[in-house]
Amino acid sequence: MKFKSLLAKPFASIVHNKIKKEMLKAVEDQEAILQELVKTGRKTEFGNEHHFNAVQSYDEFKQAVPLRDYEQFKPYIQRIKEGKQNVLWKGQPIYFAKTSGTTSGVKYIPISKDSVNNHIDTARNALLNYMGETGNSAFADGKMIFLSGSPELERVGGIPTGRLSGIVNHHIPRYLRTNQLPSYETNCIEDWETKLDKIVEETINQDMTLISGIPPWVQMYFDRLIERTNGKRIKEIFKNFDVMVYGGVNFEPYRAKLMASIGGPIHTIETFPASEGFFAFQDSQEQEGLLLNTNSGIYYEFIPANEIFNENPTRLSLKDVQTGVNYAMIINSNAGLWGYNLGDTVKFISTNPYRLLVTGRIKHFISAFGEHVIGEEVEYSLMRAAAEENVQITEFTVAPKVQTSGELPYHEWFVEFENPPADLSAFANRVDANLRQKNIYYDDLLRGNILQPLKIRNIRKQGFIDYMKAIGKLGGQNKVPRLSNDRKLADELSAYIQQ
Repeated sequence: MKFKSLLAKPFASIVHNKIKKEMLKAVEDQEAILQELVKTGRKTEFGNEHHFNAVQSYDEFKQAVPLRDYEQFKPYIQRIKEGKQNVLWKGQPIYFAKTSGTTSGVKYIPISKDSVNNHIDTARNALLNYMGETGNSAFADGKMIFLSGSPELERVGGIPTGRLSGIVNHHIPRYLRTNQLPSYETNCIEDWETKLDKIVEETINQDMTLISGIPPWVQMYFDRLIERTNGKRIKEIFKNFDVMVYGGVNFEPYRAKLMASIGGPIHTIETFPASEGFFAFQDSQEQEGLLLNTNSGIYYEFIPANEIFNENPTRLSLKDVQTGVNYAMIINSNAGLWGYNLGDTVKFISTNPYRLLVTGRIKHFISAFGEHVIGEEVEYSLMRAAAEENVQITEFTVAPKVQTSGELPYHEWFVEFENPPADLSAFANRVDANLRQKNIYYDDLLRGNILQPLKIRNIRKQGFIDYMKAIGKLGGQNKVPRLSNDRKLADELSAYIQQ
């Protein structure tokens, strides 16, 4: 055992035990966090406007603080950009995390001196907890790669601003810097394909032990490595590669191809980070789901997903959630986000401890006819059919086809296959049957001859990559939405259908 892995072991054990203890007092910690948030918030412009001096309980907090999305927060963000102090949180943010919004354009998410540790410490704890659970610390002695955005920061209203992954890069501990790849200069390259080629050059002869990133871009990195080594699998190139950390999208649609590329068993650690906070991580290699991060400056609320567009939806604290229900996640944080609708949906699979699955995005659904099909349902339907026919999926998305010439409307699926099914029509029927089983409203629409069965369009090889390149969103933290309720994405993808 080498020096770094030896040093990490006792620290990992401490963190692992601390996390196990915190599992038992999640509700208690959440109540304490709310009190601390409100106490500090009383000294802010937001707290004054919302009468925080009169807030003593969660029920009073719900009455005082309405739900907001980013668009409704923009006036506060604008005042911060103008140099105002104590707007949403004490002082000013130490960073803005810059992220692309689907409806709001570029978003500037505040990160405060108090909240930055949520991002840094949770990422660290996910790895240390894994070490503590499995006893595997050997990867700490090898090279680690974090496929991320550029660490170069601009200034917006005098505040350092950039992609979250780039901000976090500035906080990697000094003792890990010698393990980290790619180089700072390579990380600063904006063009993804140029950057990827440089990453391959810098890593191909290194002892890579941990690789982290969003699955489709990790796969692109693997593809380049395999191409450069005349077909070698990743475990042949990196013999000590042992751990893959991922987040941002559901892993299942990418699992088969990634594992085939790797060519051997590895451990994986799933995470749930966002610019607004680091919310959950996989705490067990044996148990399904992600452990909610309940003691890190964030107070969570949950709204049944089917109520999110109601005028007065039900708002629940952690102690009142139930397993098996899709919830929209609302956060209140020590970055100054209050009643903030994150846009993600989650489903608890355990409340002792609080473990969840990320099931999709509120705005990513199809309900052109009242069916309200969600991401979890389309992923299940496709991946079950793929497993039954031993088919590997590279990428996919779904949209409604409403206006048709003389035929019933339908759901149109755009799928890029690693190995396409022998009979695409029969495969589509399998997917359709799975979706009908999963969503009774969709089934009713087909039974009532309002919809016809779904149709699959075979996207050519590299089609999604070429599309993302064409719109300037190749690599980094960018993701293809699973569902759209309009035709914008579908119409653009039509140019990439296999002829």
